[in-house]
Amino acid sequence: MNYAVIALVVFLLAGFMAMAGLGAAFLIIPIFYYMGVPLPTAISMGLLLNVVALAFATPGHHRAGNINYRVGLPIVAFAVLLAPVGAHVGTRINHELLIGGFAAFLVVAGAMMLFRRQPKARLQSSRAVEIATGSTVGGGVGFLAGLLGVGGGSFVLPVLHGVGVEPREAAGTTALVALTSSLSGFAARATLTALDPVFVIVAGTAAAAGAVVGIRVVSVHLSNTALKRMIGIVLWLVAAKMLIDII
Repeated sequence: MNYAVIALVVFLLAGFMAMAGLGAAFLIIPIFYYMGVPLPTAISMGLLLNVVALAFATPGHHRAGNINYRVGLPIVAFAVLLAPVGAHVGTRINHELLIGGFAAFLVVAGAMMLFRRQPKARLQSSRAVEIATGSTVGGGVGFLAGLLGVGGGSFVLPVLHGVGVEPREAAGTTALVALTSSLSGFAARATLTALDPVFVIVAGTAAAAGAVVGIRVVSVHLSNTALKRMIGIVLWLVAAKMLIDII
């Protein structure tokens, strides 16, 4: 196993995705698998690296004032509540059809981020409106996450932007949600696979470093317009990966 290549790949992907408030597991897992890592190990490592990268990225977003907790915390709470419902419904519906539909949603959402101007009507700042928005989005995210077996960050991000949340705040709030869902997913798999300590240290260090650099770029060097375009590209990458999986 070439640890130098692994470190470089993880550093670049974790940094890029951290800028958008997302984990890189959906890209890291297939890359690890193609490099010869057994799939169960690749999945566990992908989730762990999500946790590591977002654990560094989320405080950076917090310090920059990019996290709306009155929206983000209800999203987390209601996502946890509705995920089991989605999982139950998902056992009765064609999985490939659902994945295809979600990928189509992400294609549209990515196009909106790339080509649509920021909505003029901003999300109102009253506590009641923000909590209601977070609860509604969280319920939908949890249901879809359980239904499709995917993380909710790629759904949260375009929805928050669509209701008028500023791109940096949408990315920061999404990071909080993605950190929670990744931690939950890794905890569920932690006892299923044994991970090589050297592999964990090398990849984990690279993920942490990439996340720190990514947040620095967002905070200092990236305009809202550039961030929107980057997020749009990320959503298209997620959609492409989903479609490849079901073809």
